[in-house]
Amino acid sequence: MSKIIITIVGKDRVGIVARTCNYLADHNMNILDITQTILQEYFNMMMIVDISRSETGFDDMARELKAVGEEIGVTIQCQREEIFTSMHRI
Repeated sequence: MSKIIITIVGKDRVGIVARTCNYLADHNMNILDITQTILQEYFNMMMIVDISRSETGFDDMARELKAVGEEIGVTIQCQREEIFTSMHRI
């Protein structure tokens, strides 16, 4: 299984979750875990996503999700799970 970590941060507005999840579903990516918090008017979401069945390469997917974020006014970042884990290991 190939997993990525997606983080989304920005001012809360309608459609953030829907647009992101629609992109993932359209590219055959499965959400394994998801957490979301809204602090006052600020939105923060983190997802662990299985991309092993997707035909979209990591670089293309990261670029396309970044563009989705720009369209809806949030920042979307993607990292491979192994890099994320290495960066956050104490």
